[in-house]
Amino acid sequence: MSQLKITQTKSVISEKQNQRDTLRTLGLKKIGQSVVREDRPEVRGMIRTVNHLVTVEEVD
Repeated sequence: MSQLKITQTKSVISEKQNQRDTLRTLGLKKIGQSVVREDRPEVRGMIRTVNHLVTVEEVD
């Protein structure tokens, strides 16, 4: 299964609480931090929630 590299690019200050919680669930805590997650529907949904705060790349 393919994987996604998710990098936080913007701050969560002044964002809604559910968006802060979503970033924390993805494993992101600060700007510039990256995590690698499997490409699953649950992860895609979380990315859709915070797509204005992160960048996503496909990794093999």
